[in-house]
Amino acid sequence: MTAKTGTTKKKLDEDRLISLYMDYVLEEEKTPGTVYKFCKVNKIEEQEFYQFFGSFEGLEKGIWSRFYDHALNVIGKSPEYESFSNREKMLTFFYTFFEILTANRSYVLFTLKKGEMPLKNLEQLKGLRKKVKSFAANLVREGNQEKSVNVIKQSEAVFSEGAWIQLLFLLRFWKDDNSPGFESTDIAIEKSVNTIFDVFDSTPLDRIVDFGKFLWKEKMA
Repeated sequence: MTAKTGTTKKKLDEDRLISLYMDYVLEEEKTPGTVYKFCKVNKIEEQEFYQFFGSFEGLEKGIWSRFYDHALNVIGKSPEYESFSNREKMLTFFYTFFEILTANRSYVLFTLKKGEMPLKNLEQLKGLRKKVKSFAANLVREGNQEKSVNVIKQSEAVFSEGAWIQLLFLLRFWKDDNSPGFESTDIAIEKSVNTIFDVFDSTPLDRIVDFGKFLWKEKMA
């Protein structure tokens, strides 16, 4: 067999395309003007780009979906995760998700500033919204299977929407967090998850008051 000469072109896949896009945005401090220019800079064929995404908007949605998928992949490797309560599963998800965001903070902060729109209106978050709501709905579904009385069963639709609103709140909080190691975000995650579960479990409102005090303290600091 004759040995091949020269360098072998690295195979393009969705993850590599996402990495190239994020690198471009951070190095150029702007989004590419056209798919053609982006592909030319990165020495890939334009048709290769379209095998994975139809536009930059689709790619940006894909990045957030990848953050979510990576978080679930990390969580899934923990042998203890399946034995966690729903509250612990939600905490684990948020902690892991925001660790991944922190590892990509420069890109996330850049892309969230684009257009200066409210987070809830950002088109790039729509795919993530579906995934987060599905994750939360599955938790409720599992919990409801263990409850024999209908009156104490939780609403999947309400809880999943609450989880999404919670993530938006935490995303805004994390974006503005200047604490060392983003420890204030960790506290916000713990308090907000405990609060939302307390609300749905109809437990005393001590934690809600505690959460409110925490937010006031952070805002006034």
